[in-house]
Amino acid sequence: MIETLKKPGFIFIVLLSAFSIKAQTGNCILQPPQFTIHFGSGDIADVNTSDLSDFRRVGSSCPSDGYYSFVPYTSACFQDDWHTIPEDHTAGDEYGNMLLVNATQGMFLKTHIPRLKGNTVYQLGVWLMNLCKPTKKCPFPLLPRLSIRLETPEGTVVANIVTGELPRFEEPKWIQHNAFFTTPATTSTLLLVMVDNTPRGCGNDFALDDITFRECVKQIEPPKESPKTIPAKKQSTPPKETPKTNTTPKKNVQAEQVIRPKTDTISRSIAVVKQDQKIFPPPPLILKTRENELAKKIETEAGEIKIELYDNGEIDGDTVSIYHNNTLIRSHMRLSQKPISITINVDRSQPHHEMIMVAENLGSIPPNTSVMIITTTNNRYQVFISSNEQKNAKVVFDLKDP
Repeated sequence: MIETLKKPGFIFIVLLSAFSIKAQTGNCILQPPQFTIHFGSGDIADVNTSDLSDFRRVGSSCPSDGYYSFVPYTSACFQDDWHTIPEDHTAGDEYGNMLLVNATQGMFLKTHIPRLKGNTVYQLGVWLMNLCKPTKKCPFPLLPRLSIRLETPEGTVVANIVTGELPRFEEPKWIQHNAFFTTPATTSTLLLVMVDNTPRGCGNDFALDDITFRECVKQIEPPKESPKTIPAKKQSTPPKETPKTNTTPKKNVQAEQVIRPKTDTISRSIAVVKQDQKIFPPPPLILKTRENELAKKIETEAGEIKIELYDNGEIDGDTVSIYHNNTLIRSHMRLSQKPISITINVDRSQPHHEMIMVAENLGSIPPNTSVMIITTTNNRYQVFISSNEQKNAKVVFDLKDP
């Protein structure tokens, strides 16, 4: 279920999904974001729930000192001292906004996070970028140092992220900062507060996007079964048979002749050919030169199958190509929190399907990992996919025998 909460022009997204995404840390399973702030698109309402004493909002894509704005791009700001960023961090949202802050020391964001589960472990994630280039105009920069905290309505701190100095890079670079926290048992709404601890000066300018809250579910190891001991069979001594005395006189009976049918040397064996068999085209080179490891085989009733492919864990730039029955159907697709969706039909005319995921790169956190959510007529499956430059991942669908 996807629930969208809207203020005028500003979008909060609440994703309550029935599936989960495995965290690449391996410590727990991270659910898809239950709550995301991605700053919408166009002229949005302010995310801040009250006026700020240290900052003011403007509509410019190059806000001045002490101002912030919600815009989809930057372009040659301050005589090209800032990076030119053609789009925000959120994947797939056309003209989506990010938060730009030309910073001074003080609070620049304050907003409520509603409807979190009580006594639950979450991951808070924030994507940040230093907007300033390492130019000679600013040889001794004052780099942003942010404090990001979650508070109860009474002011108790639940989570705290201290970013340290946000470094400058030659090219624009988004970096995620995150922390795990446990919500209070009786509080469902928390206050998110962000403060810059660096005074006004060159180098203290940054962009922010995609604030996410993801539930962390710990993995439960199944109990190991102890080997079963099979008792040795007792050998019983069969009772001795008492020889029977045949008192009936023997008859002189002639043995009956057994007539055996002649071998049929005329009939030919006929090969059985399934009329619904599907012959695939020859596999392309990428499927022949890499191992195609089977990730899952699913037998299903006839009907439509919906396949959704998401990035697994942290979104790190993984891209894949997808082959269906040796035919390329998706090329160099970037994995994200938004699914790559495919629909196929399994029936008597097409009883066998093979989906092969090919890693086009390994992202910033190898290997290339994703999670596939499969919805059939009667069932729902979750398959974890891992591929690299030597190995593809294959999922097979077969029509159940009637």
